[in-house]
Amino acid sequence: MNTSETDQPTLETPTHKAIGFWGCWSLVVGIMIGSGIFMLPAVLAPYGLLGFTGWIITAGGSILLALVLGRLAHRTTRSGGPIAYAHDAFGDLVGYLVAWGYWASYWIAIPAIAIAFVGYLTVFVPALQGSPIAQAGCGLALIWGLGLISLHGIRDASFVQLLMTVLKLVPIFLIIGVGLFTGDVANLPAVNPSGDGFFPVLAATALLTMWAFAGLEAATIPAGDVRDAASTVPKATVIGTITVAIIYIAATASVMLVVPAAELVESTSPFSDAARALGSWGPGLIAAGAMVSTAGALNGVILLSGQLPMAVALDKLAPAVLGHRNKGGAPQFSLLLSLGLGSILLVANYSRGLVGAFTFLLMMSTVCLLLPLLVSALAELRHSWKSARGWAVIALAAGAYSAFAVLGSGLEVLAWGGVLILAGLPAYWLGKPKLVVET
Repeated sequence: MNTSETDQPTLETPTHKAIGFWGCWSLVVGIMIGSGIFMLPAVLAPYGLLGFTGWIITAGGSILLALVLGRLAHRTTRSGGPIAYAHDAFGDLVGYLVAWGYWASYWIAIPAIAIAFVGYLTVFVPALQGSPIAQAGCGLALIWGLGLISLHGIRDASFVQLLMTVLKLVPIFLIIGVGLFTGDVANLPAVNPSGDGFFPVLAATALLTMWAFAGLEAATIPAGDVRDAASTVPKATVIGTITVAIIYIAATASVMLVVPAAELVESTSPFSDAARALGSWGPGLIAAGAMVSTAGALNGVILLSGQLPMAVALDKLAPAVLGHRNKGGAPQFSLLLSLGLGSILLVANYSRGLVGAFTFLLMMSTVCLLLPLLVSALAELRHSWKSARGWAVIALAAGAYSAFAVLGSGLEVLAWGGVLILAGLPAYWLGKPKLVVET
């Protein structure tokens, strides 16, 4: 069907540009800061002060990737981000496979983040602990509640994303303040209590922290709906990544200043332990903050899960119906497809239990997040190799960092990721629309 002949706005001609700088910034910050930050201080504690080297390496690599994505985004205002970059640089098949795996990582992340939210909700509703059916019901209610916001319109979803991002930063800044004003350097761990060599510790901590930066590309995906995208998207991507890097390092240092090293290693809720310095209400505040944080990340993931199939439809590699927008500018069919798949996956995996379901879904989601970043770095390297050697060096360094992250994810994760991506091949050959010459 020729969508230009319908009454609905299409991807090529959006009715309005709904997202500004702060909306883009909140996508980057809001998706990166999810549930992981609330556990990382305890995860890094066994490596002592040397664990900060992992933060530095990961932050540096992520900023390099943000610079590369910003340069790529300056050249095209098409939606899709890494998908558009892969398609432009390497053709239909590579662009499609990147899109397939990337989109899958988002609709798989939908139930994973919802499960994390329900995990924090059990702090306030203990009865949920022993009822997988009730847990699944709460997860579905959250998914479709936020999904309705995105279906209503991109402007609404962008506003909710900004609001939740601001709210989720409040408890984190409180902990940073607690560490600054009440922390004690005597609580800091030894430089390297693990006893391992410098490079093994560096590799381990870099791998542990790099997952916390997943989502730095978020602002590039809805570029077609961004005001002055060629300028806004690069600025939001770089500034958002730097913002998150500073918050992560400051928050980890603050928790280490407040919670003694011996306790921190054994902690299952390091931010709540640190919040006890605020009084009896502190741990509850942190749990509520974690719920807002996960809900904000889920809102951003849902919004982008509809943008990705729409971008593939623009490239004529998916049915045109996925590019149709409603009156609010939302790609309703793409959103409904992503929400439906995420909901099915949530229900299907709750037999594993709360932790088991979260672990499995997280593994499946994260494996395909790094591939688009690696391909984006290669796309920039190909473009700048002869014309801008400085940018080519940055792209090469960003690509090396991405490759390190991919290889460091482990054989099991790589195997699942390979199966997931290769599963897209039959769909590519069977489902690719055939071009018809109009007469």
